[in-house]
Amino acid sequence: MATSSTRVLLVDDFDPFRRLLRSILQSEFELGAIAEASDGGEAIALAQALQPDLILLDIGLPKVDGIEAARRIRELAPGSKIVFVSQESSIDIVQMALGVGASGYVVKMDIGSELLNAVKAVLRGGRFVGSRFAGHSFFATSDVQSPRSARGDKIVRSLQGQDVQIARRHEAGFYSDDASLLDGFTQFVGAALKAGNSAIVVATESHRDDLLPRLQAHGLDIAAAIEQGRYISLDAAETLSTFMVNGMPDPVRFFNVAGDLLLNAAKAAKGEPPHVAACGEAAPLLWVQGNPEAAIRLEHLWNEMVKSYDVDVLCGYRLGSFQGGMRSHIFEKLCAVHSAFHSR
Repeated sequence: MATSSTRVLLVDDFDPFRRLLRSILQSEFELGAIAEASDGGEAIALAQALQPDLILLDIGLPKVDGIEAARRIRELAPGSKIVFVSQESSIDIVQMALGVGASGYVVKMDIGSELLNAVKAVLRGGRFVGSRFAGHSFFATSDVQSPRSARGDKIVRSLQGQDVQIARRHEAGFYSDDASLLDGFTQFVGAALKAGNSAIVVATESHRDDLLPRLQAHGLDIAAAIEQGRYISLDAAETLSTFMVNGMPDPVRFFNVAGDLLLNAAKAAKGEPPHVAACGEAAPLLWVQGNPEAAIRLEHLWNEMVKSYDVDVLCGYRLGSFQGGMRSHIFEKLCAVHSAFHSR
């Protein structure tokens, strides 16, 4: 496990992404030295000089590509654990990357949900491949930390002695105005309901009211979905009041409230296994109210929920609520707690 003596090398040619990696690691671990390299040649030299415990390595690097850099690093720093963090998702490229001796592979868009799990698994001596590669065998041994799914009406119990990873989505949408936010929610909820699954909306009263005619125009019988229990609409402020204590979300209260909601929605879903889509503005409301710490904490709690239930989560943020916009440090921190993020 990562400790204050753990040495890390971050290798990517995009400086803001290296800062994001550093932020994610430091949010969870008290690490020792963290070095950075912007090309493959520099990575090889630093790996030989520093003998880091962990290397997070991109593939598309200048001078020497990441796969060749990893091959040389394995010879010069055999004790270093390598995790590829790349935008490449081709099975052939993943196989090639892991074939040079790396211990893990995470797609960049998935770092919010998978990077910390990958680091923990690899530093324990295990291996990790991202959830999108479930069903593919990249390693000859059986110690890969692989994802598994869960029925919507059952909590996944942690298996003793194993670190089970869950293939789920917890996305953030950053919207320029109310219309684009409602468009995003309409597409997200509409896709779930059309598939026969359930949807939970936790939003402001005005957004909940405006969403209904949009869903109707989307060709959905919302009245029937409500009657069946497949469409649940809740006020964001009222929902927050059920689990907030002294300005912060209380984990026990949150899990009770969210767990009951998800179980009821899953029972009404027609899919097999039953699936739930949840979108809303609870954490964004805390953000707008000037309580970003509580918002981040709530997003972490939702990460725990998506590990236990068959649920996809979409959080809707207004871009105007971020001082400094999409380049700000706090924006990067918020992105880091999500499996993916997009703006419109």
